[in-house]
Amino acid sequence: MFSANAKFRLGLLSLALCSTLVWAQTPGAPVNLQAQPAKMNAAATSAPILGAAMAGQRIVAVGNYGTVLLSDDAGKSFRQSAKVPVSSTLTAVSFADDKQGWAVGHWGAILHTADGGESWEIQRLDSQEDRPLFSVHFFNAREGVAVGLWSLVLLTSDGGKTWIPSELPAPPEGGKGDRNLFKAFVSAKGSLFVAAERGAVLRSDDHGRSWRYLMTDYKGSFWSGVGLADGTLLVGGLRGTIYRSGDDGHTWQAVNSGVKSSLTDLLAVGDKVVGVGLDGVQVDSADRGASFTWTQRDDRLSLTAVAAVGNGKLQRFSKRGVVTDGNAK
Repeated sequence: MFSANAKFRLGLLSLALCSTLVWAQTPGAPVNLQAQPAKMNAAATSAPILGAAMAGQRIVAVGNYGTVLLSDDAGKSFRQSAKVPVSSTLTAVSFADDKQGWAVGHWGAILHTADGGESWEIQRLDSQEDRPLFSVHFFNAREGVAVGLWSLVLLTSDGGKTWIPSELPAPPEGGKGDRNLFKAFVSAKGSLFVAAERGAVLRSDDHGRSWRYLMTDYKGSFWSGVGLADGTLLVGGLRGTIYRSGDDGHTWQAVNSGVKSSLTDLLAVGDKVVGVGLDGVQVDSADRGASFTWTQRDDRLSLTAVAAVGNGKLQRFSKRGVVTDGNAK
């Protein structure tokens, strides 16, 4: 059974950014979408978007029904990728350079592009169990990690041609390693961290082959995380919670975000940090996450992802797709 936090996160990733939670299909349930190509849609820019990344100067965003959006003009306009081989929800995307990228999502899907997101191919798909992948990070064009539901960790060292499971150790309180893993990110030193549920952050110093738990005093879920150039680490999630580490993850301190709405994405832009979340909230820090100010959209549109497109501009995404107002901050 899913925990309450896992259900809420699954609901978010399944586009239920409201009170309704979306159920996950059980193993062996009929599969309708995962291996059908995404359809071209004139309203694709209004599809719920869950993840975004930069491929060089190009913005690549992914979301509902296999939607992949591309922008080559810093977010002024977007177009839909015409060759996406799945119609299931895509949750995250990562690029090693301006051409080589990977997207992950429901049914454990991992897709690869070699042309900056114009076309994609399936590297992995589990047709027997919808065990979603929530995040993906590539260190370079060959080494990458994808993480997801119930401590699912997959590693590749050949650009995704093969993916190998990596088992998590038992958590400090005992029992099996079954935490939901929501966001993979790296520190300035190159260590890999994962923001997870039940107040946990996981760390690997060997690109995901071995792991250890870094526990905070928080009991809820961390949905996102980011590493700053000076070594500062930040994780954020439920009810506006943010924790900060200035000693490479050894200790963590709570930081007041000023909001109670859950944070869905954190982004570092130099020494500045921006976070977006449900109910149209945005939090900003000018001191490496030591303190935050906040704003809230009048329409309370839930924000799901944010990308830095250069010249101080941010591109935000939401449960209603591309956010077209207030991009320059």
